Amino acid sequence: MAKNIGSKCKICRQVGEKLFLKGDRCATPKCAMVKKAYPPGMHGKTSSMRRNKSEYGKQLEQKQKIKNIYGILERQFRKHLREAQRQRGIVGENIIVRLELRMDNVVFRMGLASSRAQARQLVNHGHFLVNGKPLNIPSAWLKVGDVISVKPSKQASKYFNEIKAILKKQQNSPQWLAIDSNKLEGKILSRPNKDEVGLEVDLEKVIEFYSR
Repeated sequence: MAKNIGSKCKICRQVGEKLFLKGDRCATPKCAMVKKAYPPGMHGKTSSMRRNKSEYGKQLEQKQKIKNIYGILERQFRKHLREAQRQRGIVGENIIVRLELRMDNVVFRMGLASSRAQARQLVNHGHFLVNGKPLNIPSAWLKVGDVISVKPSKQASKYFNEIKAILKKQQNSPQWLAIDSNKLEGKILSRPNKDEVGLEVDLEKVIEFYSR
């Protein structure tokens, strides 16, 4: 499986804002955007985060931002875009639905991982069931009505016991997900929408980039 192995902290510094790519670490003083809040490179401190960009540059920036947030590569994103264009409705909203309903993202939204990268690792290692059947493909696209659960054989581990305690205190789970903290199980109730996701990306510019 292809993946981006570059520095996640450099990505945030290039964009000029926290994308929370490293989970809990991003909320601590160790975060690179706290320690080095300027672009990477030898001229980083003297350059401006908000340089004047061409329209193409702005479109590219938004495209890269959404790819980095969800941790997907160019080929994967183009595939999601093509599928979103074939579906009924607004293309930008269709893209969000497709990205949010990826297996790795659903695991992250359930609170079973502190970042999407960690969620991908957990899925790859075969910790989950979907509708009672094993699924270890992070990019698998789920649908409304699917039930995602931690394998019974994995629930007694120290990691998932700690997660269970955290989930019981959690009160901000997405409206499109029903989460049972005791069973470590979640059910997709509806299609997520842009407002619920709270994604600060200009999707129009992303679509315009690929329309060139």
